[in-house]
Amino acid sequence: MIDKPTTPGGTILYKAHDVLETLTLDKLTAHKKRELAITFGELVYDGQWFSPLRKALSAFVTATQEHVTGKVRLELYKGNLINAGVWSPYSLYREDIATFAAGGDYKQSDATGFISIYGLPTKVQAIVNSEKEGE
Repeated sequence: MIDKPTTPGGTILYKAHDVLETLTLDKLTAHKKRELAITFGELVYDGQWFSPLRKALSAFVTATQEHVTGKVRLELYKGNLINAGVWSPYSLYREDIATFAAGGDYKQSDATGFISIYGLPTKVQAIVNSEKEGE
């Protein structure tokens, strides 16, 4: 049987930091940070604390944390932590840019090329699959 963590304060701080990162890190950096956390853990577990790779990963994490600052409000309810608000001066969400309202910088037509480029591999795969099924 796996026990629940016995450090509620640490759990709360970890959650608050994670929520703050969702506001201040871009998608690719956040994804790579989570991916590299596995490698970092393996290095530490294997006694490779002084390895060049561990030092490089630490430098990466330090760089990602440069603008991770702000305020997080969490609600505790029946053993759960619920994000109730987050603010940062380095927030990557800007209502004046992301708004669909008149006068905003975002234009739906801007997404057309982006969607076509990102959707191209899936489109090619569908074409190839349908051609192969027709043989």
